[in-house]
Amino acid sequence: MNTLKTKFNHYGLVVFLGVLIASCGSKKDVVYFQDAADYETIVSDNTHTNTFKVDDVIGINVSTLDPLASTPFNLFSGTQEGGFGRPQQLDYIVDKNGEIDFPVVGNIKIVGLTPEETKDLLKQELQPYLKDPIINIRLRNFTVTVLGQVNRPGTYQVNGEQITVLEAIGLANDLNIKGKRDNVLVIRDFNGTKVYTRIDLTKKSALNSPVYYLTQNDVVYIEPNQSAVTQSTLDNRAGLTVSIASLIITTAVIILTRN
Repeated sequence: MNTLKTKFNHYGLVVFLGVLIASCGSKKDVVYFQDAADYETIVSDNTHTNTFKVDDVIGINVSTLDPLASTPFNLFSGTQEGGFGRPQQLDYIVDKNGEIDFPVVGNIKIVGLTPEETKDLLKQELQPYLKDPIINIRLRNFTVTVLGQVNRPGTYQVNGEQITVLEAIGLANDLNIKGKRDNVLVIRDFNGTKVYTRIDLTKKSALNSPVYYLTQNDVVYIEPNQSAVTQSTLDNRAGLTVSIASLIITTAVIILTRN
């Protein structure tokens, strides 16, 4: 009887150690930029400026020293509700041809242009009508989506003109412990064509990745690491495991009782 109890104790210890080892992670699984040395200066030549895409929503405001002169070159919806207040300025949508329908000037193709390039183009188009126009352009639908093993998945509005993949992950309150940091997937749309690129955030080379700077409507997906996959498998088999364990315990009790 003592020999049988000892065997059961040893078996339980082996199972416990196996589960413990399987659930443990290492430092290399969770630390960002592991190959960056202390006080190391990293100069990145990775520059990026967003360009306009089909279906982008863009706010464009044209102003001059003479407000009446620039009024025809801005879109307005009319007066506010009730007929009071200033008229509401409307936004432009880049159509399937990559163009916007600009007042007076007509269709202007801006797909693939940066905001600065678009400003220069509009100034050229407005030169016959306005003297030294001031043009402000803002992308209204600059959003990024962060999914997977993060603490707060969702779609986030970007207030500025630029955001990095790290900043996007920061908006989602960082990866959780089960997120795979060395194989982050960025899904990017180029006017209907999806491009899938992976980035390793455990290496400093991530700073030079073509997807380190995100563009509008990018999707960042964090895959589950092996720990999460193992846990999912264990959860799926939990019912079966409980049944088998119950059967083993019952059998063991019967054997021990008889001996």
